[in-house]
This record gives sequence, C-alpha cells and structure tokens, in this order.
Amino acid sequence: MACLTDVGRQRENNEDSYLYWEADEQSVFQRAGRLAVIADGMGGYEGGQEASRLAVETVRHVYETKFDSNPQATLVAALGVAHNTIQRYAEEHPQLHGMGTTCTAVSIVGRQLSFAHIGDSRLYLIRGDQVSRLTRDHSYVGRLVESGIVRSEDAETHPQRHILTAALGSGRDLVPDTPEHPVELELGDVLVLCTDGLWSLINEHELANNTRSVAPAQACQQLVQMALERGGPDNVTLIVLRVSS
Repeated sequence: MACLTDVGRQRENNEDSYLYWEADEQSVFQRAGRLAVIADGMGGYEGGQEASRLAVETVRHVYETKFDSNPQATLVAALGVAHNTIQRYAEEHPQLHGMGTTCTAVSIVGRQLSFAHIGDSRLYLIRGDQVSRLTRDHSYVGRLVESGIVRSEDAETHPQRHILTAALGSGRDLVPDTPEHPVELELGDVLVLCTDGLWSLINEHELANNTRSVAPAQACQQLVQMALERGGPDNVTLIVLRVSS
C-alpha cells in the first residue's frame, strides 16, 4: 500500500485529502480489515481543504468506532455522518458557504472489497490485463456519458467535467454509490483510488502499466510525475493497494 499527493503545477493549495487505516489489535483487524479514503474538496481556498479533511477524518472515526460487522453499511453510514458534519461546519462558518467534497471510501476485510462513493474521484480495479472502473462519476458530464450524448473516452477532457451533481456537504439527501455485493478480490489485484487531477490526465492503459509490476510506492511516484509533466493543472492524489497473501 502507498499514498501520494501533490499540489500540482497550477494551484497554490491542496484541497485533496486521503488516509489509510488498519487496526493495531489483531482481533479488530480481522473483523474490520483495512480502510482507505480519498476526497477532493471544493468551495474555495479554505472551504475545499476543510471539507475534504472533515470527510476523511469523519469516515475513519465512524468506521473505527461504530463498525457493526457489515463493512458496506458502515461505510454508507460514515459518509452520511460526514455529509452532516460538513454542512454543520459550513453553517458555523458562513464564509465557507458552498464547501463540499467528493469522497470514495474502501474497506477490505479478508478478500472482500466494499466501497461507498460520491462525486468524481474514482476507484479502479486492475486484474492482469483488465482495468475496471468500479465507481461512476456524479458529474454533469457523467450524466451526458450515461445518456449517450458524450463518449466515455471524451469525458476526461470535456470542459465541463468538473461540474459535480452530488458531493458531501451539498444538498439534503445523500445516496452514495455502492456495489450490489462485495467484490471478491484475487491475489495480485491492484486497487487505485484517485482524484480527477490524476484520472483526467492518465488513461486506464497507462494506469495499468504503471501499477501492475512495480511496488505501490513506485507506482504512485510514476503516476504523479506523469500528471505533473502533462501540466498538473489540479491537485493530484492517489492510493495504490495490492492484494498479497
């Protein structure tokens, strides 16, 4: 497992946040497994930073303290608490009105992958030569792709790709995307969580080539460097996890 974030070449501050957690106590680890969370804030200089920070910290706190044997349900509950926490924080700090964040939270218990997702950060599963995107973008362009108006290969460079249709802290009702059933992972599988500062510049073929046969830390370095060499217009953040014995 490895994580890396970079402010990019054109931003003055980093509004992305991420974390990785696993319990020190073996009995808790066997029950709750591993947690990885990534978030990309919005709402101005301080608002975006605070929203993404609150998201990852709240998800970890809920997952760690209120885990109830169902990872999927716990992740959904955690995103709900984070949503309310961010809205309450914005009410207490009127200058941060409009703050919000994407959030993709992943749980791995044994070989069972669960996740809850809102916004346009992404979760990829790389298995051999196959790359599967497990999340869908809650964005204006994502809707255009789903309706067939825009081709999926054109979505990454669409000028309106940053307009979100759902985010933590935005709107009243929160309905995160979740898998119908936990995903059964296999030995050698690689999971990549990333913000749009990466996926908008790196295609799936490049993602697979730079994670399949190198250590996660090296994969993070290579992919962030590629994004920076291509202009790095946004913050770049990713988490790479490889399934081992």
